[in-house]
Amino acid sequence: MIAGKIIAGLLGLSVAGPIGVLIGVYIGHQFDKGLGGLRPMSAQQQAEVRESFFDTVFGLLGHLAKADGRVSEAEVAHAEALMSKMGLNTPHRKKAIELFKTGSKSGFSIDVTMDRFMAVCGRQNNLKRALLDYLVSLAIADGELHQAEQDVLRKIAGRLGFSSALFDKFIEMVKAQSQFKQSGGSGGYRESTSPATLQAAYTALGVEAAQTDAQIKRAYRKLISANHPDKLIGQGMPDDMVKLATERTQEIQTAYELVVASRK
Repeated sequence: MIAGKIIAGLLGLSVAGPIGVLIGVYIGHQFDKGLGGLRPMSAQQQAEVRESFFDTVFGLLGHLAKADGRVSEAEVAHAEALMSKMGLNTPHRKKAIELFKTGSKSGFSIDVTMDRFMAVCGRQNNLKRALLDYLVSLAIADGELHQAEQDVLRKIAGRLGFSSALFDKFIEMVKAQSQFKQSGGSGGYRESTSPATLQAAYTALGVEAAQTDAQIKRAYRKLISANHPDKLIGQGMPDDMVKLATERTQEIQTAYELVVASRK
């Protein structure tokens, strides 16, 4: 991309003459780099990311399920539901089960697993967020986030680049988003929305009721963008796993529609 270099160079010329051109071109180059983002991945790179994401998700799911001392029936059911939603074929389902079992064994290492994941997927911010999202969803599957599970999640989040404060907020958002699992939008909530449900909708979006409509809309769009199927596929998420991101997007949309309806 050269648009930024040209524009900044012309501005530099008008302000500071020939020297300004050089300064402007440099600034424009940095702008173009930021605007362009990550380069598109090759087919081979996408395949490597897909495999790494798949392996990491199910290995960590197994480890997380065992974090509180035993793998509960709810956690097993959630992992099985995850596989069903992905529509895994027989070989992939078998691999997922083996990864889950491996993760639940005492010799499993979070550090080694995260080193491998970050080496392949570390630049894909949406995939890092999606990984933590899936793990949190499993941890709260039994209706309670145990301290041992939270400790494991906090360690993983730290390796993904989440600050402690951001991790705490992320946990609350995922919990709230999970309350809006339904189809057909927020229509079912509008006539009988309790204060608690409305507060959950704000929390799901990561905003406060005191914020403006514009601020809330901006937060909503950011969340939708982070979970957009096309963007996630472009970053290397396995096609089957995009279904789960789509479900999360629907929950976020439901929460947003509820908030919008309540402010009219």
